[in-house]
Amino acid sequence: MVAVAIQMNENAAGHTRVAMVMDTIRQRVAGRSLTPGAKLPSVRALAGTLKVSISTVVDAYERLVAEGAILSRPGSGFYVANQAAPFALAEVGPKLDRAIDPFWVSRQSLEAGDADLKPGCGWLPPSWLPEEGVRRALRTLSRAGGSALTDYGSPLGLPLLRQLIARRMAERGIEASPDQVMLTESGTQAIDLLCRFLLEPGDTVLVDDPCYFNFHALLRAHRAKIIGVPYTPSGPDIEAFARTVAEHRPRLYITNSGIHNPTGATLSPVVAHRILKLADQFDLTIIEDDIFADLEHTAAPRLAAFDGLDRVIHIGSFSKTLSASARCGFVAAKPQWIDGLTDLKIATSFGGGRMTAELVLNVLGDGGYRKHLEVVRHRLSVAMREVSAKLKNLGVTPWLEPQAGMFLWCQLPDGVDAANVARAALEKRIVMAPGNAFSLSQSATSFMRFNVSQTLDPRIFEVLREVLAGRAN
Repeated sequence: MVAVAIQMNENAAGHTRVAMVMDTIRQRVAGRSLTPGAKLPSVRALAGTLKVSISTVVDAYERLVAEGAILSRPGSGFYVANQAAPFALAEVGPKLDRAIDPFWVSRQSLEAGDADLKPGCGWLPPSWLPEEGVRRALRTLSRAGGSALTDYGSPLGLPLLRQLIARRMAERGIEASPDQVMLTESGTQAIDLLCRFLLEPGDTVLVDDPCYFNFHALLRAHRAKIIGVPYTPSGPDIEAFARTVAEHRPRLYITNSGIHNPTGATLSPVVAHRILKLADQFDLTIIEDDIFADLEHTAAPRLAAFDGLDRVIHIGSFSKTLSASARCGFVAAKPQWIDGLTDLKIATSFGGGRMTAELVLNVLGDGGYRKHLEVVRHRLSVAMREVSAKLKNLGVTPWLEPQAGMFLWCQLPDGVDAANVARAALEKRIVMAPGNAFSLSQSATSFMRFNVSQTLDPRIFEVLREVLAGRAN
């Protein structure tokens, strides 16, 4: 036992010495005493300077090579890598307070612990999702042939799942053959692929104001020029939309039609027809993000249904109603675009995620999934009424009463800054979604998005009452 302890101590000491050597080199690089391209001290020289063994320096240098911090040139030595500064999305566009940064809500929600409350997040609680249906699908998948578990999927995606998606879209009036459907890893990947496919840096893209904050982040990643149009309870302000399209000639318009995020509004048929006329007049392509479709009681108008997938590209996913861990989405578009998108998908992710597609197919094909959706819709309706009433009692006013979905877009009492409310709530381990995270114009200072399925815990209202009483001004 003594021998083992001595060996452990020696190993720990050796690890500490290697880390010390690595830190020394990093500090010299950070302090610019070693600049990009500069040659590092020889292994023997550095070992003598730091009074460590040659093997310790060799180990440290090899680890720094693996990190990409330095380069090894056989026969010559080690050199500081020429590292280009990484592209930082947070640095694109105007500097914003971190509390209203498009990444703030996502980071806080995704990094929150199990005990934290997340009324600002954009998904259902795990207990609301079809866990047993997923387990049944996993058991079925475990008995499938080896190729389903180990092989690449086709770039277009699992044929049976694409057929099922085409049938589901037809229920909402969107006619598309399975060959017009391409599977993706998520709705986010679908938009990313479309931006790669359709945009050049500097192209103008139109978004709703407010809109889903990750639209801003994705478009900044693609170096697009983003322009917002005010959103109303029946869709974008159509007069402002017309003026903006005529003046700026955007390449794309990205929106939600069925259940708008964050407002919960529904697009009206009249506004939909006006949008499509303007799109045709000004050669505008529309990406219709429909990831909340399964939460509707009655299908709202879809731009893709009116348009026949000519100028409209329809996307969706199953993260919100099935599982966020089973990442699977889709793009539906005209055939010539699907062909180009398939090539792009091969270039960026090679084959499709076949195992996940098989899992999703099994869950959707299970009769229990439709029953699950009925239960979820009912629970959301009950939660919508309950949360709306409790918020009104605090002076927090819903912008509208949504017909379906999980979101309430609310205005706080006069003079209250939503970002300050969010910061104060975070101190109590409650993640909220301040309005300016969704607003390109930063005009939603007094607004907050609430996910009613995640806003049922009494502690949320207790903290809101405390914050609104004196800490948010």
